[in-house]
Amino acid sequence: MRTQVGIIGAGPAGLLLAHLLQLRGIESVVLETRSRQEIEATIRAGVLEQGTVDLLNETGLGERLRREGLAHEGVILRFGGQNHRIPLAELTGGRCITVYAQHEVIRDLVKARFDSGEALLFGVKDISLLDLETQLPKLRFHDEGGALHEIACDYIAGCDGFHGVSRPSIPSRLRKEFVRVSPFAWFGILVEAPRATEELIYAYHEQGFALISTRSPKIQRLYLQCNPGDTTSLWPDTRIWEALHTRLAGDDGWRLSEGRIFQKSVIAMRSLVVEPMQHGRLFLAGDAAHIVPPTGAKGLNLAVADVRVLAQALAAFYDAGSTDLLERYSETALRRVWRAEHFSWWMTSMLHRFHDESPFHHRLQRSQLEYVTSSRAAATMLAENYVGLPFDKV
Repeated sequence: MRTQVGIIGAGPAGLLLAHLLQLRGIESVVLETRSRQEIEATIRAGVLEQGTVDLLNETGLGERLRREGLAHEGVILRFGGQNHRIPLAELTGGRCITVYAQHEVIRDLVKARFDSGEALLFGVKDISLLDLETQLPKLRFHDEGGALHEIACDYIAGCDGFHGVSRPSIPSRLRKEFVRVSPFAWFGILVEAPRATEELIYAYHEQGFALISTRSPKIQRLYLQCNPGDTTSLWPDTRIWEALHTRLAGDDGWRLSEGRIFQKSVIAMRSLVVEPMQHGRLFLAGDAAHIVPPTGAKGLNLAVADVRVLAQALAAFYDAGSTDLLERYSETALRRVWRAEHFSWWMTSMLHRFHDESPFHHRLQRSQLEYVTSSRAAATMLAENYVGLPFDKV
């Protein structure tokens, strides 16, 4: 088999890259180890930056997003029993965020891929990357029936996430990994309940962080800070509601509505950046190259930014034979990656309770929250980063 770009991974990065390339007349093959049902049923939150929404709309992927996505022009920081609203759109010239779950984005991308008629192979096994430093790298794998295949490519895009084979395919002597593991995790639940808030609420409390968001008018997505070693069995429904009510309590009369909890999960909080994001004819994108804590809502958006840069670089090569953008891919992508890592670290540090902190640290966090919610300049910094800096700015 032969293709121009071999893509490993049918997550947001891989599928969007394939779509962007197809619009430019560039052929690709997408390989995915999971089934279509698995990737479309994996429930993950989705806060889309303005630039992500714009790109999906511009490339013909926004029909359902425009109909079902929930645009938010503000975000709420809750502490001291009170809500403090950051007016995102007002502070950023009309830019906002849209709540649209990641698995819904994937469904739209899978449909677009099948509509295009180009190759998307599910259930493949034993993917290996060969000859990355040559002009004809190869992908070798077994298909669902066990048959062995090899695809020769001009370039390979590793979009197969943290546990994929792409990142380890860069020799360890050439690969540097920057890692930070947080001393806490998030406990996430899906609840059948009335909408609790029109905009996301990020809550700081001495017992720990909580986040209130909505998935639909009848389904809510809630999170609370927990220990990294916790399991779902340690959190019966009564304990969950008690913790949420305590962390959201206030004298403003607002109270979270309870409902039937039908999904629970523990989400690790870690940061990872790989440098460089390319080796030979292999280019990493999305979670294969970087992980951010969910506090800043940057994971999916960074994947989109990566493949936007990569698609432009590949188009420059196939249109004009220029490799300048490809050679600078890692440098270009990492500027935005490190900006997002810093913002996610800053939000996490401001809103979470650290078990080894002193009362002094708690006072510093309260001071930071009070400053961000009272200073227009500080609020603007949060708003600009949260809605996503324009692609041409970083």
